[in-house]
Amino acid sequence: MRYLISGGGTGGHIFPAVSIANALKELDPEAQILFVGALGRMEMERVPQAGYDIVGLPVRGFNRAQPWKNISVVIDLIRSMRQAKKIIRDFRPDVGVGVGGYASGAAMKVAAKMGIPILLQEQNGFAGVTNKLLKDDAQKICVAYENMERFFPKDKIILTGNPVRQNLTGGTKADALTYISKEFQKEFSTDKKTLLIIGGSLGARTINNSLLDGLQSLLDADIQVIWQTGKIYYDKIKEQTADVSTTHKGLVITPFISNMPDVYALSDLVISRAGASSISELCLLGKPAILVPSPNVAEDHQTHNAMALVNKDAAVLVKDSEAKEQLVSTALQLMRDDERLKSLHTNVLTLAQKDSATRIAQEVMKLCRR
Repeated sequence: MRYLISGGGTGGHIFPAVSIANALKELDPEAQILFVGALGRMEMERVPQAGYDIVGLPVRGFNRAQPWKNISVVIDLIRSMRQAKKIIRDFRPDVGVGVGGYASGAAMKVAAKMGIPILLQEQNGFAGVTNKLLKDDAQKICVAYENMERFFPKDKIILTGNPVRQNLTGGTKADALTYISKEFQKEFSTDKKTLLIIGGSLGARTINNSLLDGLQSLLDADIQVIWQTGKIYYDKIKEQTADVSTTHKGLVITPFISNMPDVYALSDLVISRAGASSISELCLLGKPAILVPSPNVAEDHQTHNAMALVNKDAAVLVKDSEAKEQLVSTALQLMRDDERLKSLHTNVLTLAQKDSATRIAQEVMKLCRR
């Protein structure tokens, strides 16, 4: 079978797409898979790194702030749809998979017009523009949240959850201590509580600034802190925390964590943005979390993602605009409340969707057989 997978623009689109491709390869080792992305976007680098071929389209997003600049955008969209038609004729896919993003809109629209069945995967609790525009062309729409009938036809929706990174489960506290000792030369303990801060692959300015202001109060409370700053913020934060980071045994500051399974296992509480992939990981692992939705995303979808957990008492929300005043104090309060941490752990586990990539791949293959 031949599978055409399209989408990208952000890691939130690319990671599920690659996970679905990996699952298709496991179920169908002879599968031929071709990705379609947008030229100049991160999928053009990340997808080949994952071992798959990708073709780029000159498609771009519309400029909502300056509509008069969209003439060239429309021209590129027309060019992209023509190129997509040629790609589809040459590759002859049995099914198309769209995960959102500019390229997905062009490629999946053309595929549907050419009679190819398509499946959409929506990562967020508030559907993206591309998937909403494609809803009538899709045979199936795999979603990560309940109550998505307000965006898509009910009979097309399948609740599968979002694919998470491979080998995420199975981490141990003992291995985390070894990793921290070797990687950072710090001596952590399983007798103390650990706070994990992750702001996404690029980091989060608001979260980082809030931690800078409240770091000493966390350390004074004898809380171990693992702080992933993101690459673009690391040097400045390292400089600003030089005195305490070198002397305090219970503090790790790093631009990137290479061993997430073990670090997750050691963590009692996580501070995170509310991206779809991050939330899916927290649910699968049952991690109590404080979510700080990014205000810089389309349709404010991270707030919708977070509220799906908050409304079921499965996470705590701190607004980005209030993080500097509330984030650290909220973390301290939760770390002192074992019953609350236990309740959050129990509730968030009920929202986990397991084997999401495999379940989505199975639905894709059903469309092939049809």
